[in-house]
Amino acid sequence: MREREPNNSAAPDHKLKISDLPADSRPRERLLQLGERALSSSELLAVIIGTGHGEHNALRLSRAMMAHFGGLVGLIRASTTELRAFKGIGEVKALKIKAALELGRRLMAASEEAPRSITCSADAANLLIPEMAFLEQEHLRLILLDARHQVLNIPTIYVGSLNTSVVRVGELFRAALKENASAIILAHNHPSGDSSPSPEDVSVTRQIVKAGQLLDIEVLDHIIVGGQRYTSLKERSLGFD
Repeated sequence: MREREPNNSAAPDHKLKISDLPADSRPRERLLQLGERALSSSELLAVIIGTGHGEHNALRLSRAMMAHFGGLVGLIRASTTELRAFKGIGEVKALKIKAALELGRRLMAASEEAPRSITCSADAANLLIPEMAFLEQEHLRLILLDARHQVLNIPTIYVGSLNTSVVRVGELFRAALKENASAIILAHNHPSGDSSPSPEDVSVTRQIVKAGQLLDIEVLDHIIVGGQRYTSLKERSLGFD
């Protein structure tokens, strides 16, 4: 869930410096005293930005950036050019922000080690969300599984909007046959952050499930990733008649 950031609609007073704030409001002091988990995303970003902007206070600047980009997901998608549009953010600071966010994304992906086997929809979603949550375009991926439902591979099949005119069932199952997969799980993301399935998603799923039955490759689920959330079409009995 995205953090609620202060409303930035009013012009901020940039004359206040971090050193002028009460000790319990200074991000670096709070980090030293309470640890990183006690800080909000805006405060952590302020620590990365640092001081040295003159009248542009790092905390106010970080809050303005978080509000403008809509939180961390929007911030990680922002280009260095977009970051540099904020007064007080030069090339070096923009690169520091991008590097810090990418380290965080990689750590999250590394911490979600692939399970030895997929036993439920949540296993599949936990495997996919760390990376797919931040994609700016729709990606269609397959989790290829062996007879014991252990992960063989997770290839990307398509990039772009998912619809029946684009998705070729033969290409999906060609990847499964190449890996000698016994079962597959479809997965794609909604960059909007809404994991609700569309009628097109259900139609594509039904088509692929039927093809899998003919090829004796079980389609276990279709997972839709939207931000940090997911929807299982199998759990909702959509496309799985």
